[in-house]
Amino acid sequence: MKITWHGHACFELVGSKRVLIDPFITGNPLAKVKPEELSPDVLLITHGHEDHLGDAVAISKRAKPKIAVIHEIAVFLQEQGIEAEGMNFYGSVDLDGVKVTMVPALHSSSYAGRYMGDAYGYVVEMDGIKVYHAGDTGIFGDMKLIGELFSPDIMLVPVGDRYTMSPQIAAKAVELVSPKIAIPMHFATFPVLVSSAADFKRLVEERSKTEVVVLEPGESYEL
Repeated sequence: MKITWHGHACFELVGSKRVLIDPFITGNPLAKVKPEELSPDVLLITHGHEDHLGDAVAISKRAKPKIAVIHEIAVFLQEQGIEAEGMNFYGSVDLDGVKVTMVPALHSSSYAGRYMGDAYGYVVEMDGIKVYHAGDTGIFGDMKLIGELFSPDIMLVPVGDRYTMSPQIAAKAVELVSPKIAIPMHFATFPVLVSSAADFKRLVEERSKTEVVVLEPGESYEL
């Protein structure tokens, strides 16, 4: 699997299928790609905030990916003429051979003043590899349960502080999940966020056996 970070919380997972998560490209100062260059087979959105929903509508209308999101966002997308499957916490769906399980996150979710359901993360299983995208979240005890239930190979974890976990708290979250590899996200996009993942990397690798891979926007990691 090839994992490309497009800045903020936007990742592209490429294996037998192409999975795009949180397609915030337009308005993302870190993005090195244009929305029209992304044609996913599967599109996932962790919550309704504009910096995560992003270009989902435009990409979906053009590329027509399979979509699995929380019920309220599914209804919102259906109102835009987009086919989307609704789901909820710890439910799973199979999207053309990509297994997607929705897991909790600790955050809010709205779009233009509209309630968009709870925020959440995903465990994505493709080609025998499990990736846990934590979404925008604070730390919570059931992260340990997510680790025990799914044994993710890779955890995509927010470290930017203010709206999500700080690097120090995110390092503890990684301890709870115990993935093989952690990739930080949701930092350096805007001045209010932590500008570097260096402290996160140092703390995780001091405290655990997890390897931290820090990507630059547009850079990829292959597992």
